Amino acid sequence: MLTSNTILFCTGAYVHHSCWDEWITYFNERGYQAIAPPWPGKNSDPGALRARQPDARLASVSMAQLVKHYEDIARSLPEKPVVIGHSFGGLIAQILMNKGLVSACVAIHAAPPQGVLPLEMDFYRSNTRAFGYFTSLRKTYLISFKTWQFAFANGLSPATQRSSYMDLAIPESKRILRGGLSKDAKIDFEKPHSPLLILAGSQDQCIPAHLCHRVYRRYTDRSSVISYVEKQRSHLVLGLPTWEEDAGFIYQWLQENQNVYSNA
Repeated sequence: MLTSNTILFCTGAYVHHSCWDEWITYFNERGYQAIAPPWPGKNSDPGALRARQPDARLASVSMAQLVKHYEDIARSLPEKPVVIGHSFGGLIAQILMNKGLVSACVAIHAAPPQGVLPLEMDFYRSNTRAFGYFTSLRKTYLISFKTWQFAFANGLSPATQRSSYMDLAIPESKRILRGGLSKDAKIDFEKPHSPLLILAGSQDQCIPAHLCHRVYRRYTDRSSVISYVEKQRSHLVLGLPTWEEDAGFIYQWLQENQNVYSNA
């Protein structure tokens, strides 16, 4: 019997929440009840969302609203969930953990909290346009295919890069992305926390592994369980051929730490 069998998946920026579909099936088949709710303003299929570009309603959503959205979902669940987040969703997952709302946290190639400065040029090449400086905040940002190839799908065949883009890429709120630099993305790294697994990818050009490792080193509470693992992965992660291997690794880590997070 699992001591916590609810999983809340937190989706990253630029992508549709259907990126978790296979992961939901994987964990449900192993005794969990997993959900991957869409971000506010994104409850449509990818084609419909792209057709709204630029989407004024989505563009109005802020970081504070996104955090509250996930907070409300976490509080509505029958137990403190295991929260698993990718990219910007990995940042959201850590914020929920910092608020004491989760039983365990997995941050997959996660965007950095406030105060952890990206030093890698690949990060800026992947993300600078999304912040939309010198552009209107009333318009959403849609990642270009060229940027997708560099930031998400490097190392994959051109056909796979194109299909993953068409399946997953959707418009994004610049307000949310800028909010990732604000106090709404602040974490108290000295605070005791539930078990935390940070995964990084040596081929990730959107959120480079060195950046993930600097976040890992900022956590200082020695009474809390924290693990850092780096694998040969690009940022797409969830849609790579190795996705089931990664899901299995996370599943095993949860099993090994369930006695810890059952008391969280």
